[in-house]
Amino acid sequence: MNGLYRDRRFCFIVAANILSSIGSGITMIAIPWLLASGENGGKVFGYAAIAMTIINFAVTPFFGQLIDRFSRKRILLFGEGAGFIIIAAFSAAGYFGLDYETVHLIILYGAGSLYYTLFYPAIFAFNQEIFDPSHYRRLNGAMEIQGQLSSVAAGALAAAIISTVPLERLLLIDALTYLGAFGLFWLIPYTSGENSVKQQGKVKAGGGLLFLKASPVLFVFLFASMMPFIGVMVTNYLFPVYIADILQADASVYGTQSMIYGIGAALAGLAVPAIASRWGNERSMILTIGAYTAAISVIVFIKDVPVFLSLAIFLAFGNAGTRVARNALMMERVPNHLIGRTDSLFRSMGLLIRTLLLLVFTGLSGAPSIAFSFYILSFLLIFSFAAAVIAGKLLQEGQQEKTIGEAKENTA
Repeated sequence: MNGLYRDRRFCFIVAANILSSIGSGITMIAIPWLLASGENGGKVFGYAAIAMTIINFAVTPFFGQLIDRFSRKRILLFGEGAGFIIIAAFSAAGYFGLDYETVHLIILYGAGSLYYTLFYPAIFAFNQEIFDPSHYRRLNGAMEIQGQLSSVAAGALAAAIISTVPLERLLLIDALTYLGAFGLFWLIPYTSGENSVKQQGKVKAGGGLLFLKASPVLFVFLFASMMPFIGVMVTNYLFPVYIADILQADASVYGTQSMIYGIGAALAGLAVPAIASRWGNERSMILTIGAYTAAISVIVFIKDVPVFLSLAIFLAFGNAGTRVARNALMMERVPNHLIGRTDSLFRSMGLLIRTLLLLVFTGLSGAPSIAFSFYILSFLLIFSFAAAVIAGKLLQEGQQEKTIGEAKENTA
């Protein structure tokens, strides 16, 4: 652990993440707000969000292929550089008198969405490539804590300045954070020889699928463990409706829930690496998936604000803890030259499931129909938890047999 914190590559990555997360986070809070508050804003933002979901679904496999084919550092530099150029151009246009129209806001929203779609799988593959496997659990825990703190900071800053600072100045701040992140990624020591992909020639788009077809138990386990994250994405829509219609509470409850969630997620980033070191990634994930499933399954029966806020801790611990252990498991089990395509496959499936659920839940919005949305989500989570328990047990048994076999070979 101390070795990881003394590694300057880790320090550069965390600093770059903080810069880009806060800068882009402020903008990606401001842009939807400006879109939604304009004329017919709700419909415009809804259509923009649907369009970007479709685009992200289409480009995610392509991004995964790029990540496995080219230098991950160059991809990260490209993302930060492109972000700086686009955001700086719009900021400069604003300073020169451009009145931002809806189309400009949609372009900025789309650029930010595409940046996230490229950045997260790229940094995931980059971290797996440059760090020793013994650091994977602590690394992912630290990245989770950093991500949560950055989100909280971005939200707090956005709340303080969105209504008082002109958009061109917000964009300038965002552009400078992209530039700072570019410089930090540039400083990370990295040689092309570290990535064996470059020596393999053409990268097949279906490499991740072929790998998972050869490891069906791993596929089932990783697929089942996506559900808490999908649940969080869906409840970002469900919770405001639930709070207003079922709890009969105001927006302050939603804000408090978000704050408590951030605390719980940060605690997961601290605790889960230690739990996984003792129990293993598989058992840790079963614990965290179970915690999230249990919390979601009882929420629909709760009409008390303090109890709802208490459950937010379990939701946060379950989702963030699953992500920490799941990322470590993928880093350990998926070869680095396949990680981009394998990760993109799961991301694409997650986007598809999330979109389908949102379409269904939108039709069930409002009390008392909102309860059926939670019933559906609870059923899917319980089913996924059962699948994770079975697949996780098989994975652990297979790993134990492999370890015993290797020990016999070494003593032969």
